[in-house]
Amino acid sequence: MSDHASGPRAFADPVIDITDIYAFPSPERPGVLVLALNVFPFAGPTALFSDAVDYQFRLRPVTFSPAGDKSFAVGEKEVTITCRFAIPTKSKDGRLSSQQGTCCVSSGQSASFRVNDEQGGQSPGLRVFAGVRLDPFFFDGSRAVMTLMTGKLSFEKVGHATVFRQNVLSIIVELDNSLVTSASAGGPLFAVVGETVKPGTIQVRLERYGRPEIKNLLLWPKQFDSVNRDIEIRDLYNQEDAFNLANAYLSAYRSRMNGTLAFWDGLGGKTDWALGEHGTHPLTELLLRDFMVVDVSKPFSENSSYDTERALMKGTNNTTCGGRWFNDDTVDTYLTLLITAGNGPRISDGVDQATVPATRTFPYLAPPEQNPPPVKGPAVKT
Repeated sequence: MSDHASGPRAFADPVIDITDIYAFPSPERPGVLVLALNVFPFAGPTALFSDAVDYQFRLRPVTFSPAGDKSFAVGEKEVTITCRFAIPTKSKDGRLSSQQGTCCVSSGQSASFRVNDEQGGQSPGLRVFAGVRLDPFFFDGSRAVMTLMTGKLSFEKVGHATVFRQNVLSIIVELDNSLVTSASAGGPLFAVVGETVKPGTIQVRLERYGRPEIKNLLLWPKQFDSVNRDIEIRDLYNQEDAFNLANAYLSAYRSRMNGTLAFWDGLGGKTDWALGEHGTHPLTELLLRDFMVVDVSKPFSENSSYDTERALMKGTNNTTCGGRWFNDDTVDTYLTLLITAGNGPRISDGVDQATVPATRTFPYLAPPEQNPPPVKGPAVKT
């Protein structure tokens, strides 16, 4: 599961549970960046957003670190896009039926909209949609859990998508590149993080998300951790600032990732990622700082997820926009990176597309399933 139910808190309160984020240049409108934040896994067709939570994107300029370091250097200036929702109104029969929202950019732009209105809300340089859509993620989560439990690669040639015909609540933002580059005084590479936050004098980060399958495939399994095998670590990690991880639990996160990354590498029958001193995995520092990287100077690409990360590891420059498009088979790219370092056949989970693939026009994602099937399998609890 991309980030569905990625910790006890998220599992207990689905409306704060970030399932995915996406970041890509607009396929139809050059100079426009598209951002998407999905929450509420397995939502019903009448689900609504919380009026007590801020749903936000954070963007900072990044560069390839000097001296060959396998990490991104993150700038200090930040662009924040925050969506807030009003208390839903009730219809004559007492059911919650309508909800208004507002999206504000830290540089001053804002747009109001009505939830589930496919036209969304607009202002100069900004367009927003929010509502129930078909979950665009595709992955055989049950077979991933089986792999973790048995220690053997368990994907089938034809897999079963765990979220087949399931819905999410989606927020989709189109933003002029100029608003991002001018406000941050940087670019063209940007780190993107999605968050759900409890607003107030002291904000509380409830969930955050950068790259797919960091928490559920790397931080959830305890059995490969030689130091902290008895700790459920994901809620602690969710509270962290992705751009400034605190020192308090860094060693715990590193221990968990080092062990789990070594496990995934071993599934290929040989070691493709040589461990460093004290068992440090080469991908740990890169993936630990969990944000998606998109290049706004490059054109739209259907299959460019993890391109910036792979270029960084190779010591080359990225040639595509990176980020992530809805129909990109990101999981196969990710599994191949973990298991073979790209030095072999592509690893597949057996699921190649979403229930209904996204389109290239706003709001991109398919309308919701009116009768979602019952949720089956243990993957939703990972």
